[in-house]
This record gives sequence, structure tokens and C-alpha cells, in this order.
Amino acid sequence: MESDQYKRAAYETWETMASGWDKWRDAIEATSVPMREWMLRELAPSPGDTVLELASGFGDTSHAAAQLVGGAGRIITTDFSPTMVEAARRRGQELGLQNIEYRVMDAENIDLEDDSVDGVLCRCGYMLMPDPARALAETKRVLKPGGRLALAVWREAERNPWISIVGRMLLERGHVPPPEPGAPGMFTMAREERVHELLEGAGFTVTHIEEIPVLFAYASLDEYIERAKDTGGIFARVWREVPDDEREALESGFAGEFAPYERDGRYEFPGVALGVGAS
Repeated sequence: MESDQYKRAAYETWETMASGWDKWRDAIEATSVPMREWMLRELAPSPGDTVLELASGFGDTSHAAAQLVGGAGRIITTDFSPTMVEAARRRGQELGLQNIEYRVMDAENIDLEDDSVDGVLCRCGYMLMPDPARALAETKRVLKPGGRLALAVWREAERNPWISIVGRMLLERGHVPPPEPGAPGMFTMAREERVHELLEGAGFTVTHIEEIPVLFAYASLDEYIERAKDTGGIFARVWREVPDDEREALESGFAGEFAPYERDGRYEFPGVALGVGAS
């Protein structure tokens, strides 16, 4: 798929899914806390700093960072989905935060001056961009000399069964095509070698790299499916298009594959992200 075509499809997907992410915000935030806390420790913004977040979603990382930079500081919260940006804005207003600017922005074409921010945050964003090398070069351009980047991406599929089990089943049953080589995706930056290649190619020095364990918890199989329908574009499309008997077959398959992760009627899936600090 060409870059522009991918961007249009991704835009439509995220615009459609934004309300679902807002609906399940508390559950998503609960899972993402370890990544958010790691990134903020790594970036260590100071009072008065200007910090940019790319692919911010509903902005929980930005909202936490806003308290660290204080009233004299500034957070620029960005996403290429206007609906996501509005969800972040609403949450920031609920929290009474005054030092945040919310902007619709493409990370591959950052609409900021050179050397204009002290730090950049990006959680699970670069891996989904059609040209992460360009996005990282843009990130480097807007950072002041000595500025820092803190990002998180997912480790390999087999270490993230919360998503890989379902992805494998949809592939095996012919509902999704095999991933195209080099196409954006959840696990395209899973290897440290790839992370170093991309960041160093953009002029960064990787200063810290560390695994971050996370936990995905679901009250039931039904909740897993509902959350996946609301927050996962590919899953939502498949679930909408397949006939009832195939949905039943998929549910039965999920129940069998999920059994090792059942805890007293709930499901708890481990996950592993990779935290990266660079300057």
C-alpha cells in the first residue's frame, strides 16, 4: 500500500475508533500506566520546559507531563485524528489543565519551528507511521540542542498475546491478509536493532533502552470482544462483515486460546513494550 493510501485508511480508522478509545479510556489508561511513567521518568521534563507529544491519542501522557512542567511550561499535544485531539482536549478541561495546546498534526510533517521544544514523547506511535524515519527526522529537527526523546513501542508478537492470538486466528481463518513486508504495524519496531537503525539514522543517540511489562485485564470474553470492536479497526471490520456462525466459531476459538490467561473468570494477558530514551 502506498504511503498516501495508507495514511487515508489510517485516518479513517482512527476517526472511527476515537469514540471507542474515549469510551474505554480508563481501561486503556490502566494498562498504559507503566509505559507512561517510564517515558516521563526518562524524559524528566523540568518546570518551564516545552514538551511535544506525538500520536497522543486521548492525551493521558500529556496530561501527566503538564503537571511536571508547571504553569511556566507548555505541552503541545498532537494527533493526526481531529476526533482524538478533541477527546484529549475534553479530558484536559475536565482536569483543569491550562498549560496545554491541542493541535491536529502529522508526525511526518511537524508544524513547528526548528529547535523549538525541549522534549518529545511518543507512545506506540512511530511503529504505525508509514515513514517512521521521516517522523524521527522531523522529531530531531524540532528538538533544541540537548533536547530528549522518550518513546515506547511493542516488543515481538509472541510476547504480546493480548493482541497476537486474535491476529493469528484472523489470519489463519482468512479474514486478514498477511502483513506486507515493510508495512507499518504493531511490531515493526520490536527489535532493538531496528530501533537503533531508525533513531541513529535520524541523528539521535540512543541513551537508554529497557523492557516495560504491562498487563491487559478483561472481566470476560464478552468484554474483550466489545473492547476490540470499539478500539481495533481491523477487528471491528472483520466482526462487522463475517456471518453469525463465523462469529460463533471465532468466539469459541478465542475461549480455547485464552484459557491459559483465565484468572477466576477474568482474563489477564501479559504484554511487553520497549522503552527508548534518546538525545
